Amino acid sequence: MTGRKPPGVFAAAATILRKDLRLELRTLETLTATLIFTTSTFVVFHFALSRDQLDGDLAAGVFWVTILFASALTINRLLANERSQGGYEALLLSPIDRNALLVAKVGFLFLALTVLEIFAFAAYTLLLLGPGLSTEMLALIPVCLLANLGLATIGTIVSALATDSNARELLVPLMTLPLFTPLLIAAAEATTPLLAIEPNVVDLGQWLGMMALYDAVFVLLASAIFEYIVED
Repeated sequence: MTGRKPPGVFAAAATILRKDLRLELRTLETLTATLIFTTSTFVVFHFALSRDQLDGDLAAGVFWVTILFASALTINRLLANERSQGGYEALLLSPIDRNALLVAKVGFLFLALTVLEIFAFAAYTLLLLGPGLSTEMLALIPVCLLANLGLATIGTIVSALATDSNARELLVPLMTLPLFTPLLIAAAEATTPLLAIEPNVVDLGQWLGMMALYDAVFVLLASAIFEYIVED
């Protein structure tokens, strides 16, 4: 009698992702923390800069720096909860491809960042951008999606590397900031004309291409080394 065939990578990843989403929707721990942090940061910038409205490169910089630091909160907890509850070892002992865990965690981070950015942009509009919304800002969608893919992939790698460390809260920012910087520079440059006083959609191909290439490098790197990271 043959044993049951183990699930494929994407089937296993979908199962893990559903579990993570159900757990997060039940507790809302990570989402609540990131939303409070984001709102608090915008309030600090609002009063520290003594300006009712930001535009151009300053607006783009404030927005993406806030997203960068808020994402670190989610990355810190990405695999820590699994390990503290014994689920991490159970996943490693299960007969599934290790990349299923990678795909699930990247997917979870991607969705978490997407929700964060939707909320952040709404809060940013109220606190710093003023009422000047325009259809040109729809061009932010591909910028955010590419940024999210890169942040989620790098964040999953870093979380797997730091999850066993007692200094995880310190290691995650120290490891992610240098890796995130090229991606965030490209995202900020692409966002700057969209947040100008008179928004305009310039040729974003250069910056979107750079972000896509950076994402592709880390997706390939993650798929190649993730199995060895989690088993060590």
